[in-house]
Amino acid sequence: MTTTPHSPLTAHRSPLTPKILLTGASGQVGWELRRTLGALGQVVALDSRLMDLADAGAVRAAVRSIAPTIIVNPAAYTAVDTAESEPDRAHAVNAVAPGVLAEEAARLGALLVHYSTDYVFDGSGEAPWREDDATGPLNVYGATKLAGERAIAAAGCRHLIFRTSWVYGARGGNFLLTMRRLMRERPELKIVADQIGAPTWCRDLAEATAQVLVHLRDKDESRWGVYHMTNAGETSWHGFAEAILALDAFDKTMTPARLVPISSRDYPTPARRPLNSRLDNGRLEQAFGLRLRNWREALALCMGA
Repeated sequence: MTTTPHSPLTAHRSPLTPKILLTGASGQVGWELRRTLGALGQVVALDSRLMDLADAGAVRAAVRSIAPTIIVNPAAYTAVDTAESEPDRAHAVNAVAPGVLAEEAARLGALLVHYSTDYVFDGSGEAPWREDDATGPLNVYGATKLAGERAIAAAGCRHLIFRTSWVYGARGGNFLLTMRRLMRERPELKIVADQIGAPTWCRDLAEATAQVLVHLRDKDESRWGVYHMTNAGETSWHGFAEAILALDAFDKTMTPARLVPISSRDYPTPARRPLNSRLDNGRLEQAFGLRLRNWREALALCMGA
């Protein structure tokens, strides 16, 4: 078990200081949350070595041992294609574990913050999805994440569920880092151009989460529930790759890969992907006054451009 280092904001704790249990602490979102949540309370940060979300008993025991006042759960089974051949493990991590966390949060009177995905929708149409739109996941990953949302709601705990999309950062495994590597290794890359969404920087997710928690010092039940949280704007995976290419710094002797737009039909994968991953963030702005920056600005900051 590890905790975040003390900072000037966290050095002197009062008895009322929240104890925050953070899962998935070594993941890209979890790593950023360790930094942002440290200003709000005592963070107990667990990664998969310390708490395996596929083991419901271990999850329940960890929560009871720590007795947090806030649980923040960015951990998930995110291997979208592999989930098609490992549905039981994906369900254990994405559906059962959030339900256990929610049950324990209800028992403790704690707040649960959980992250979900645009993949709970079927990707039809072109309008941004709202929180109360009908769901219809196309793959095992999306179905298990939706089951996790429903398990949390059924437990009756205080909760916030943030649906996000196309998450990337400067560490871990994600589209940004994969593209930067492949652009140096291959002369040509074929990138899907008919799936539309919002690339979302994990640091912006973490900082927005902390701001929401500051707003929720009270126990206003009207603000519990599901919110969409992505960087502003939209693009395709091909457009995202073009933006990465434009911001990247290549050695003068190197010729970057040529990016070729293709359709989803031309890039078959084990798991179907939604064509429309746009999420409407209006409810987040209305409830908390938060609007994440445009994805292009966030990408430039992440890449240090």
